[in-house]
Amino acid sequence: MADLELGLDTFGDVTADATGAPLPHAQVIRNLVEQGVLADQVGVDFIGIGEHHREDFAVSAPDVVLAAIAARTSRIRLGSAVTVLSSDDPIRVFQRYSTLDAISGGRAEVILGRGSFTESFPLFGFDLAQYEELFDEKLDLFAHVREQEPVTWEGTTRAPLQNQSVFPPIENGKLTSWIGVGGNPESVIRAARYGMPLMLAIIGGEPLRFAPLVDLYHRALEQLGQPTLPVGEHSPGHVAETDEQAREELWPHYATMMARIGRERGWAPLTRAQFDAAAAPEGALFVGSPETVATKIAYAAKGLGLSRFDLKYGNGGLAHDKLMKSIELYGTRVIPRVRELLA
Repeated sequence: MADLELGLDTFGDVTADATGAPLPHAQVIRNLVEQGVLADQVGVDFIGIGEHHREDFAVSAPDVVLAAIAARTSRIRLGSAVTVLSSDDPIRVFQRYSTLDAISGGRAEVILGRGSFTESFPLFGFDLAQYEELFDEKLDLFAHVREQEPVTWEGTTRAPLQNQSVFPPIENGKLTSWIGVGGNPESVIRAARYGMPLMLAIIGGEPLRFAPLVDLYHRALEQLGQPTLPVGEHSPGHVAETDEQAREELWPHYATMMARIGRERGWAPLTRAQFDAAAAPEGALFVGSPETVATKIAYAAKGLGLSRFDLKYGNGGLAHDKLMKSIELYGTRVIPRVRELLA
């Protein structure tokens, strides 16, 4: 476990200024580039940027933002968190991230998934009634393109391909491509079938309840004749000097974000008691002092056999300076402490 990779994820949540007013999307994106540069400087292994197409998130083109970060960094790996493959073109996804790989000198990754929001379907002209079919076919096509051989492929959701090459190729090896899963066993088996690492999006409950899915993944890999592959976890959180400071900084923004999403999906508003329970040692909210967060990460890493943990550090309108401090503490204090605990 000593070689656990420790990363950060963000969806580019629209943050607030000193008066509490939301910043313009353009400023949020510029701030996000600065956050990525800082993450590189303080020793974070990976930064992932998610894709959304709605007012409360600033980033709709993660690969462009990642390319800006790539140009100002030297070692941090760069990827999506998550690319909504169902409403995108698998060939263009590969091309964008192979281009990012070229710009960054081989540091690009992509995390493919269905996404938890559906705005991209009407925006790009896709029928939600084809939700399952679109993801299945597009993942299959992406897997063919990832092999970097001329592609011959046929499906029902787009025109067929006949001996078609895709450029630019990855300079060395294959594009690192994860499949993001929220708890669906079929998705776990699909990741194993395509020989792609598994990224667990754990945003509620106890992380160790995902252990049966990890076991299923490893059994499926073995039965399919695939090599052992990494398992990662993506979970929300925030780091500050003390537990109390971290919770008080995050709570109002996290509650507002969950209430906004909850109104759309019919959830009851998040209570402070629920928030505190999620922040408890066995919960899925990694919020607290560096020691608290490091201890929780080490516990989850051991319990699930993780190869990577990504902290989703941007949650709601939490201000840029608080996010920068969280990144600093994560890189300089959480990561070294996790490595000590796992050594």
